[in-house]
Amino acid sequence: MTSTEQTPDTAPVVARLSRLDRFLPLWIALAMGIGLLAGRGIPGLGQVLDAVQIDGISLPIALGLLIMMYPVLAKVRYDRLDTVTRDRRLMWASLVLNWILGPALMFALAWIFLPDLPEYRTGLIIVGLARCIAMVIIWNDLARGDREAAAVLVALNSVFQVIAFGVLGWFYLQILPGWLGLEQTALDISAWQIAKSVLIFLGIPLLAGYLTRKFGEKTKGRTWYEKKFLPRIGPAALYGLLFTIVILFALQGDQITSRPWDVARIALPLLAYFALMWTGSFALGKGLRMTYERTTTLAFTAAGNNFELAIAVAIATFGVTSGQALAGVVGPLIEVPVLVALVYAALSLRRRFEGKPA
Repeated sequence: MTSTEQTPDTAPVVARLSRLDRFLPLWIALAMGIGLLAGRGIPGLGQVLDAVQIDGISLPIALGLLIMMYPVLAKVRYDRLDTVTRDRRLMWASLVLNWILGPALMFALAWIFLPDLPEYRTGLIIVGLARCIAMVIIWNDLARGDREAAAVLVALNSVFQVIAFGVLGWFYLQILPGWLGLEQTALDISAWQIAKSVLIFLGIPLLAGYLTRKFGEKTKGRTWYEKKFLPRIGPAALYGLLFTIVILFALQGDQITSRPWDVARIALPLLAYFALMWTGSFALGKGLRMTYERTTTLAFTAAGNNFELAIAVAIATFGVTSGQALAGVVGPLIEVPVLVALVYAALSLRRRFEGKPA
């Protein structure tokens, strides 16, 4: 992630990536495999990792996410955020995609693909309600999206998540199914549980990134900060991502590997969801004549989901061994490789998007 901005823009897209980034799919596949094997092969590892938590927040996962997000948020030029908030097309498009179309699409896909599996269906609907505020930061950065726009949109999603998650859960699990004559499900979730997730997974790294840039530029200047300091901390984001993936899959490795057919059933609507949300959002950004950077940010923030919150809600409401919890766990199993592939898809579309030869 550190060398992508130092190679001439005339070079091929992949050549502009650092060696660490260029083999990202390999590193992520290895991390997923290590996590699954560790969770399956080391007796009691999942229980030990799951026990290391405070007030329902897994400390290993929180640590990995904080390490992952801090370098990216330290790159944000916070003095430029007003240029994002003035972009009404971007703000409204993000709100509509994230809080109207996204949940509605996941609801429809869950019922289409899983009409006979109510637990998994409910878990997927919960995933659709949890809009991404964490890992999307790194996908956007790898795809060379607009960092300032990503910071604003995830903050916007965070506010709406606290306000709207419970209401939308009530609507999509009880009210709308009742109108359509479908099975209804109750969801008991407190606003504090959602706010706590937002504060930990976004608030802490956002504050740290802001303070680092503010005091780093004040003492050493912007040139030193961006040319010397940021390249040093940049690789930590990928290390944090890989650590998070290993821990996440070690925690749930036994569930995933012991029910392969169920995982496959859950994976199908997820694959459809990520493909439709990303391509639709990218096409919308292009249609609204946004820049490549902001179109990419719009697509990734709309396609990603807050799996940490979805899993926490499913476990708190239905139990750790429930089908709802398994659906939440399968979310990142599918989301991580799919969004990595979409990073490369975005990079390959960049020149065509800007009207340049590939």
